[in-house]
Amino acid sequence: MPQPVNDSTSTETAPAPVGTYPHARRVGDLLFLSGIGPRTPGGNAIPGNLHDANGNLVAHDIAAQTRQVFANVRAVLEASGARWEDLVDVTVFLTDMAGDFKAYNAVWAKYFPDPAAAPCRTTLGITALPTPIAIELKCTARLRGT
Repeated sequence: MPQPVNDSTSTETAPAPVGTYPHARRVGDLLFLSGIGPRTPGGNAIPGNLHDANGNLVAHDIAAQTRQVFANVRAVLEASGARWEDLVDVTVFLTDMAGDFKAYNAVWAKYFPDPAAAPCRTTLGITALPTPIAIELKCTARLRGT
């Protein structure tokens, strides 16, 4: 018998979703996070984006965006009663796979130094995301003690 949907989470400690969906939804002992990007909480600033005099995006810093997206994921996990260590699966979307994969991997290794304890991960190269960000994460966590 399928487990019922228990609740959803939205939090001001992470950037607001860009659509009408929650930050996360719990089903049984699993927590599914909606796509989380690197915008800063309480605004739409994107760390590491560089704009020209006309406001056009000319470059981005994937390491800065990765650190912010990890902070945002952590905020949603904590607001939902989970911890960073509860992550079991992460899907990564990069808009510049060739240019960003190596730097992204370096940041990942700092946050998950033990590959045996790290969540499973799939990384996809895509052409665009809904806002001018270079990375987005889709995560699943297991809630303990449920």
